[in-house]
Amino acid sequence: MRDFFKTTKFKILAALMAVVIGIMIYSLTTGGYSSDSSSFFKIIFEPFQKASTSISQDVTKHLDMLVNAKKYYQENEYLKEQLNSLYNSIVDYDKLQKENAELKQLLKLKEENEDFVFSSPCTVISRTANDPYGSFTIDKGSDDGIAPYDPVITSDGLVGLCYDVSKSTAKVQTLYSPKTAVGVITVRGKVTGILEGDYELSKDKCCRMSYINKSSDIREGDIIITSGSETFPEGQLVGIVESVNMEDSGLSKYAVIRPVIDPAETGSAFVITEFNGQGKSE
Repeated sequence: MRDFFKTTKFKILAALMAVVIGIMIYSLTTGGYSSDSSSFFKIIFEPFQKASTSISQDVTKHLDMLVNAKKYYQENEYLKEQLNSLYNSIVDYDKLQKENAELKQLLKLKEENEDFVFSSPCTVISRTANDPYGSFTIDKGSDDGIAPYDPVITSDGLVGLCYDVSKSTAKVQTLYSPKTAVGVITVRGKVTGILEGDYELSKDKCCRMSYINKSSDIREGDIIITSGSETFPEGQLVGIVESVNMEDSGLSKYAVIRPVIDPAETGSAFVITEFNGQGKSE
C-alpha cells in the first residue's frame, strides 16, 4: 500500500484532484462558477448523469411491472375477452347474412317451382381430392330427407345429383362426370339431346350434348335447360352452347356446353327431395 503512494499513477491522480479542488476554491472566492469551470464540470459529470438517469428509468419500469403485474394481467385478460367477443359478433353477423341470403334464394326457387320440396340450405364441407369432375360433399344427408339421385341446384341452375348418402352428409356428382346423363333442350329452337360429362371437355369446364339430329337448328349461344325426367325436373337452367360440331359418323351433331355453375366455385346449394314426375331409378 505504501508503495502505491510512490507510484506515477498516484501522483497523476493527486494532481487531478488538486486541480479540481483548486477550481472549486476559485469558484467560491469569485462568487460562483465561471462559464469555463461550469463547462469543465459539465464535460466531466454529464456521462455519469446520463447513465444514472437511464438506470433510474429502468429500475422504475421494472418496479412498476412487479408492483402492478396482477393489474396488467387482469387488463390483458379483459381486452382478450373483448376482442374474442368482437370476433364472435362478426362471425355471427356474417353467418346470419349468409343464412338470410340462402333463405331468400330458397324462397325464390319455391315460388318458381311450387311442386318442389327442398332440403335445408346445404354447405359444401369438402371436395374430392384428385377428382377431375369436381365432386364434393355437402353437410346434409338422409336425416334431412336426401336420397341418392336427388338433383342438386343453386339459384343459378343445375349442379349435379347426390350419391353415397349418409345420415348427415351426401356426395354430389357434378355435370362434368361421365356418370351423369341429363335430358336437355334448347330454349330457342327446342332442340333435344343428352348432356354428358366428358373427360377432355371437363378440363375446360365444359360438357357434351350428344344425340342431336344433324338437321336441328342449334347455335352457339343457345341456352340449355333440362327437358324433364325421373331424375331431373324440367326447366332448370343448365348452360350455354359454346360450339356445335358434326359427329365423326356424320349422322348427328354434338354441342359443347359450358354449365352455368362451376362446382369449384359452389359454396352452398339446395337438394330437390321431391318434384312432380320424380322417380328413384338410376
